[in-house]
Amino acid sequence: MAGLIPQSFIDTLLDRVDIVEVVDHRVKLKKTGKNYSACCPFHEEKTPSFTVSPEKQFYYCFGCGASGNALGFIMDFERLSFPESVEQLARLVGVDVPREVQSEAQAQREQEKRSIYSLLEKASTFYQNQLRQHPSKQMAVTYLKGRGLDGKIAKEYGVGFAPPGWDNLLKSLAETDEDKHLLIEGGMLIHNTDEKRIYDRFRHRIMFPIRDTRGRVIGFGGRVLGNDKPKYLNSPETPIFHKGQELYGLYEARLAYRELPRLLVVEGYMDVVSLAQFGIRYAVATLGTACGEDHLDRAFRHTDEVVFCFDGDNAGRTAAHRALENSLSSMKDGRQVKFLFLPEGEDPDTLVRQIGPEKFERMVELAVPLEDYLFDAVAEGLNIRTMEGRASFSKRAAPLLDRLPKGVFRELMFENLAKRTGLSRNVLQDLISQAQPEPLPAPAPIKTEPKPEKPSHPSAPPPIEPEYSDYTDDYYSPPSPPPEYDGYYEERQPRRNKARDYRELQPDLQPQVASKYLMPPARKAIALLLTHPELAASEADHDSWLACEDEEIQLLGRLLKLLHERSHYNLSHILGYWLGAYGSENTEKLAAIAGHDLLQATSAITQVRQDKPPKADYDSAAAFCDCMEKLRKQESAKKTAQLLEKLRSGDLNQEERKRLAAEVLAHKIIK
Repeated sequence: MAGLIPQSFIDTLLDRVDIVEVVDHRVKLKKTGKNYSACCPFHEEKTPSFTVSPEKQFYYCFGCGASGNALGFIMDFERLSFPESVEQLARLVGVDVPREVQSEAQAQREQEKRSIYSLLEKASTFYQNQLRQHPSKQMAVTYLKGRGLDGKIAKEYGVGFAPPGWDNLLKSLAETDEDKHLLIEGGMLIHNTDEKRIYDRFRHRIMFPIRDTRGRVIGFGGRVLGNDKPKYLNSPETPIFHKGQELYGLYEARLAYRELPRLLVVEGYMDVVSLAQFGIRYAVATLGTACGEDHLDRAFRHTDEVVFCFDGDNAGRTAAHRALENSLSSMKDGRQVKFLFLPEGEDPDTLVRQIGPEKFERMVELAVPLEDYLFDAVAEGLNIRTMEGRASFSKRAAPLLDRLPKGVFRELMFENLAKRTGLSRNVLQDLISQAQPEPLPAPAPIKTEPKPEKPSHPSAPPPIEPEYSDYTDDYYSPPSPPPEYDGYYEERQPRRNKARDYRELQPDLQPQVASKYLMPPARKAIALLLTHPELAASEADHDSWLACEDEEIQLLGRLLKLLHERSHYNLSHILGYWLGAYGSENTEKLAAIAGHDLLQATSAITQVRQDKPPKADYDSAAAFCDCMEKLRKQESAKKTAQLLEKLRSGDLNQEERKRLAAEVLAHKIIK
């Protein structure tokens, strides 16, 4: 990315695009009065509840609450990031996206990233060519054939071969010192500063390129073919690769499906590729780490269902416990997490070959839902038929459920817990406030009988082993080459950027559904400003509202400040600005207020018609002033209550006493 996109360009872009055209190109719209309607593309429905307003350049679904402007629709529908959505809209109107001027250091870092992307793409091509051409390729070919992999799927996933030796990639790609530096930064070469030597990180391994969601190669995973350690090795953290955020196979899965039915999280690269060969193309793998919140956030941008696949042994169940705990904060309404446990000794690769893809997919569909697995895991080792067992069960479960996001799913889970224990919601809430966080109990050990070893034929391919049975993370330090190795690297100043990379905005797929009842004054004021931005001129103050503790009043203050600075903004501009400044979650909250049923009714009755008397017209300006006056009284009452509390405790200073006396004289305190 060459720089941040100027807000002025986004405003102009939203003025030039027509949301009706943008939506109709993807979802067929039908004219209904002044607006357009269709069945919502974001949830299943038979009766259209999805409305697009050409006047406001805004869409809203009365069924699921999805809402926003043209930019937000592209993000949600196409599952694209904020900058990618801006690029797509810009292509629609035939303009280039400008970037803000960067400092020399920023420009240098961006240029370095682009160069690393280019070299890693060349490295991927190099490894694929070695699998076809290198004299030592036969061992790799034998291994892949032993895993049942055909050439077509290997090419699709870019599977390659890093030959034995210390400098194959170095000699092929590092033509200059700058190339060497970039390959070190990209994790492909290792620089031993003590011995002033440089050599390949990946040697004698099957290579799997790791791609980001745009298809760019950002790193590699390698499975060793000899006796080197570790058996599985990933690229280290680099300016473009962060293993705690990436999912191997996600790019290929998105290519295979217009709408991903689900994502199946497995343990290794070969599981992903083998399942794809059998037509199951929605498998992904974490890169040697447990599936964390960042992984899940990325997964849920592209689907509403994630299924974890684990071995049924102790290690698999322990990993499932970690995945369960990491999933709780991501469980917004409409999302599903499931757990699939395979028979002992099987992995997805071997099992799908035995039972076929249809039966395997049926197993995936019947995986254990999070709600069932959570209560089973919490009950481990307890007899919940006894009072003591139910007490322990409640103390374990309540703090876990408290980590769920607010919504229907959270309420149903607490209701389920209340039924299982016989405790009221208030008692469970007390348990949450008193309980100390503790991990889920370790799964009970499973006793397994050792299987007799089968004699292997001398020409048989190497046995299939669990993907990460000998995985070592990026802190593993590969051995240095022998002393006679002649690769020498001149000392240079390190230029690695330690700063955190810019993280592109992404859409939150589950917008909050607004209340259908009367709005509190702050929310009503926001709704009126979104419909009539010119009302901001009647409330000159925004700083005092920004200083309030109430989040909704702070939101009102931010909106007032924006409209004071940019009085020409309409609803579409406001949402476009909010998306870039505050992120998708805050934008969804604002859009939900704009799409509120009452706001739609208000818009209807503000239209002057000849068949109704003038007194029936809704006075938006009066309503807005009334809201602001109520808020002022509300905040004044809060401050007075705080002064009275200080007076009772004797902590009131002289200035505060004067203020309290003035309020009493003004009859603001009712005795």
